[in-house]
Amino acid sequence: MELHNGSYQIGGVEALQICRDFDTPVYVYDTEVIGRRYRELTQAFQGIRLDVKYACKASTNPALLKYVRSLGAGVEGVSIQEIRLALLAGFDPQRILYTPNCVDFAELREAVDLGVHINIDNISLLEQFGHFYGSSVPVCIRINPHIMAGGNANIAVGHIDSKFGISIHQMRHVQRIVDSHKIMVHGLHMHTGSDILDAAVFAQAAEVMFSYARNFSDLRYLDFGSGFKVAYRDGDVTTDVVALGETIVPLFNSFCREYGRELELWFEPGKYLLSEAGYFLVRTNVVKQTTATVFAGVNSGMNHLIRPMFYDSYHRILNLSNPGGTPRIYTVVGYICETDTFGWDRQLNEVREGDILAFCNAGAYGMAMASNYNSRYRPAEVLVHDAAAHLIRRRENFEDLTRTANLELDF
Repeated sequence: MELHNGSYQIGGVEALQICRDFDTPVYVYDTEVIGRRYRELTQAFQGIRLDVKYACKASTNPALLKYVRSLGAGVEGVSIQEIRLALLAGFDPQRILYTPNCVDFAELREAVDLGVHINIDNISLLEQFGHFYGSSVPVCIRINPHIMAGGNANIAVGHIDSKFGISIHQMRHVQRIVDSHKIMVHGLHMHTGSDILDAAVFAQAAEVMFSYARNFSDLRYLDFGSGFKVAYRDGDVTTDVVALGETIVPLFNSFCREYGRELELWFEPGKYLLSEAGYFLVRTNVVKQTTATVFAGVNSGMNHLIRPMFYDSYHRILNLSNPGGTPRIYTVVGYICETDTFGWDRQLNEVREGDILAFCNAGAYGMAMASNYNSRYRPAEVLVHDAAAHLIRRRENFEDLTRTANLELDF
């Protein structure tokens, strides 16, 4: 979002005009930012066979899926519903990786029928899979490298207490299952967490991956997950993907020479592609002054953007309606009947009732985690592409709240 002649614009479209056209609250995504991030990542890893799999749990809006597909990406999904949405968006099944955890075996069988890559992250399902399919369906195996990565324990998933992946200390057991059932292992996968800054963490994970990859003779790819850190605050340090490429590419090529086959390197960016491309625009309902705080209460809440309450995440907030106003201190809160705070003690240009506020970095895990808590409607979504705004999901209405309910019972 950029300020031009006193007006904030998203992808060349005036943000306030988007609110007039589509009302608030509304999620807005800028395809130019998504495309730029994708190109930065692919250019950083030249010299190897790279496959970028968009981690679609960040957002499964079909329009966003189609745009990411148009860039040349594949997709990674964690539920059979995400897999079906990816297929609906036109992804080739062989460009889709299915990475569930704690699911029933029936869901894996459905994924096999859909023709996508299967990633298995526990020994029980691996054994069931081998017994049922033997060598007829290749798999990927997700390992837990026991590496604590990232700045938040809630988003670190490669440590010893994580539910994700098969422990590296169980790999001898895995090898016995693979050999006994003649399972065809085409890939190894690991994902250590989010907000990883240091290329050395990926290098450490790579060495762990390589050490176990040597035990599987039919590999086609190694998947390093993602975890690239994006900027939330001015001056934030982010993952340097160029430095990461300079570190990982020679290590990967060296391993491929040793292995005797040119493998593909897969990454699964979600937040990296979408976070900075998205904004959540809301209207200020009330400005309420108490003995200790001035609250700006908006027409949304944690039902629409739960990350600040769930992860204690920081989202920069802008007053789009009064960009030249005197800076004052506000605590921005929602309309949900809970402690529902988007940001404490934020310095914003003076906020008046009716002003439009924008939450930045809302492209990933915003709408995807939205709910109908307090029976509130989920917001609309708008995609800005080639300097034009397109409605890609309408705002919910009352009929949507009752669409799946049984209204016939009477007591």
